[in-house]
Amino acid sequence: MNTYIYDDFLNKSRYRRAINKIEIRLTDLGLNGKIIRLGSIKNVKEVIQTEIKNGVKTIVAVGNNETANKVISAMITNKAYGFFQKDVLFSIIPIGDNNSIASSFGIKKEEEACNILLARRIKEIDIGIAGNNIFLNKAELLSAEAKIEIDQKYSISPSKKTLIKIINLNDDQNLIYKERIDPYDNKLNLIISGKKDDSTFITSDNFKISGEGELILDESIRLPLPLEVGLIQEKINIIVGKDRSFI
Repeated sequence: MNTYIYDDFLNKSRYRRAINKIEIRLTDLGLNGKIIRLGSIKNVKEVIQTEIKNGVKTIVAVGNNETANKVISAMITNKAYGFFQKDVLFSIIPIGDNNSIASSFGIKKEEEACNILLARRIKEIDIGIAGNNIFLNKAELLSAEAKIEIDQKYSISPSKKTLIKIINLNDDQNLIYKERIDPYDNKLNLIISGKKDDSTFITSDNFKISGEGELILDESIRLPLPLEVGLIQEKINIIVGKDRSFI
């Protein structure tokens, strides 16, 4: 049994054609299920947790990065999480812009997402957390000056505005050190990008960031500093495509 979570921005008329194509394809593949539209719901977590308790097998976020974040946040706060971890899968049908999470999963187009959902190729990956907010792909630091404490053992303080990312799941094929990023290893990867010879790569499960600035999670959620960044204990079971960004 599948439950499809439609984000509220999909109510706009420009997305109607894409929604129709998806629903026709899902019907053709025998993947019909319950549709929940977030625009009319105040307590998203309660609704999704109820679906899990009622025995749903797959929860599909229909939308973008922000949609995926909302849905996964609700799923992992379920009191019956042990059941979710073993039996409930997560997938994405991407619509609109800002879909780097789906792209990382190897899901590029709406109709392709339906075929991938049918194939049910499953991987279990780490989930990052910054403050009280989760992320799947990355956390990007926007700060001219920030102090980053690593494992409570040592710290670094970039003295100028540089590109700083904490990556769980790579969504950039041009990224330096991309081959060293592993979403299964219970670690996050800090990359400070300068000139190629000056770039820094540090692996850890705990970063404390202080100073003035913001952290942007999965290109969709902006959080002010200071923040502690790490991993939650649980992993998430996701349905992925062949062309995903990880093994």
